[in-house]
Amino acid sequence: MRKILIVGGGYAGFYTAWKLEKKLHAAEARIVLIDPRPYMTYQPFLPEVSSGYVEARHAAVSYRRHLRRTRIVSGAVTAIRHGARSVTVQPPDGPAYEVGYDIVVVTAGAVTRTFPVPGLEEEAIGLKNIEEAVAIRDRLLTAFDRAVALPLGPLRSKLLTVTFVGGGFTGVEGFGELLSLAHRLVKSYPEILPTELNFKLVEAQDRILPEVTDQPGRWVVRSLEGRGAQVCLNTRLVSAEGGHLVLSNGAEYDCGLLVWTAGNAPNPTVRSHTDLPVDERGLLTVRADLRVGTASAPIEDAWGAGDDAAVPDLTSPVPGARTVPNAQHAVRQGKLLARNITATLRGGTARRYSHHSIGTVATLGLGRGIFQYRRLVIKGLPAWLIHRGYHVLAVPTWERKIRVVASWLASLLFGRDVVSLVSVQNPRAAFVAGGVPEEWKAGTGE
Repeated sequence: MRKILIVGGGYAGFYTAWKLEKKLHAAEARIVLIDPRPYMTYQPFLPEVSSGYVEARHAAVSYRRHLRRTRIVSGAVTAIRHGARSVTVQPPDGPAYEVGYDIVVVTAGAVTRTFPVPGLEEEAIGLKNIEEAVAIRDRLLTAFDRAVALPLGPLRSKLLTVTFVGGGFTGVEGFGELLSLAHRLVKSYPEILPTELNFKLVEAQDRILPEVTDQPGRWVVRSLEGRGAQVCLNTRLVSAEGGHLVLSNGAEYDCGLLVWTAGNAPNPTVRSHTDLPVDERGLLTVRADLRVGTASAPIEDAWGAGDDAAVPDLTSPVPGARTVPNAQHAVRQGKLLARNITATLRGGTARRYSHHSIGTVATLGLGRGIFQYRRLVIKGLPAWLIHRGYHVLAVPTWERKIRVVASWLASLLFGRDVVSLVSVQNPRAAFVAGGVPEEWKAGTGE
């Protein structure tokens, strides 16, 4: 029996383990998955989590519930030494330790790319995991509660100012959904005028949504600006110290909520702490059949996929092209990984990964979206319905699908819940400030 160790969950890691359980007999291999979180995040739902249309837990797929024959290890892999067939695991508590393996699958995923912008680390929040999406929503809701208690002025204006940096799919979808939520909130807060909302999307390039062509991208800009937002192209964030934002176009203003979605960077473990080959960008060098290595020099018993792997794009006419790091590829690569590992364990051959895009789709808020497949472009409500239909089919397990659809139906019937639970981010604050008797804290009960 061989030990298959999967480094990182995410789409590729989860689907690899999930499909290996279905393809391999219990006596053929032991499967181990190591990840810092106990769940897979379905990232396309994060913008809707931030706007309250999808319940936070419904965008998470529990490893322990759905991977019945896989051993789940909570921790972060900090080093991979394939020569010794061993990884270093740092658990949440206690010292690091070594875990051995026979076959390694590297699907560690990418991390948020940041730049040395003054104040960014102190002021910004990302949109890459569920906790961040929930925090974004709660901060906006709390900002409205605080703003209504203030007179018109700089502080009130700051609370109602939201800035997203990064015009890729995550940034545009998150921006559109939060803008939709803000306009919904104005109806519940008559003290706040729609003209007081100040939403800015900042992008360093001359266009947003690079996955779609120029004309649909310009339509998205016009759509957002038509809803009162400002899209700043060819613009960078220069400083964010103290919540005072300085942009490269000369604009300066105070901002209450700064969301950073300016792309991904290679996982540090893959980039710097492994003896497996990586390319000049720090991505794992992977062949078309998802083995680590090159066409002429494969690395035995090492496989990789997902956002931290440079997988050749066999469907592209451009020589040396790599697959785009998105969920569409990661899911299919994970399924192929399970198939190829199973085949090689049984003496078969591995297949090469080849997938033609089925199009790109993005939500821009309630009832608004954009879809493009080659020259076909669909806008507005039909595109929004396509987005919902595609992702409810794509999210793994029927249990998650049913929960997500139920959440959508509840929101459709009763509207979005506009209650902020920002206090859960510091749950002891009320306890400490509430004047709890010292004897209660000591547990005497007297």
